[in-house]
Amino acid sequence: MKAIWNGTVIAESDDTVVVEGNHYFPKESLRDEYFTPARKHTVCPWKGLASYYTVTAGGRENRNAAWYYPRPLPGATQVADRVAFWHGVTVEA
Repeated sequence: MKAIWNGTVIAESDDTVVVEGNHYFPKESLRDEYFTPARKHTVCPWKGLASYYTVTAGGRENRNAAWYYPRPLPGATQVADRVAFWHGVTVEA
């Protein structure tokens, strides 16, 4: 699977986990140069506290376009050390 933003592959892996329709990529599959930690945080009642990254590629910034759970709750261990995308980031086979 590939995560693509603004015509740039920002993550690629054959080992994604699908949860609630979102592909969670292993953190090591991210191309670090496109990711900047964001200040945004949200809470999911069953996964826990989410943190976000801003994605910048091809001269465009996509704030809070990637999220992850630094310490997922016990029922969400399948997303540990994984990152998912939204806000226009496409995921393709």
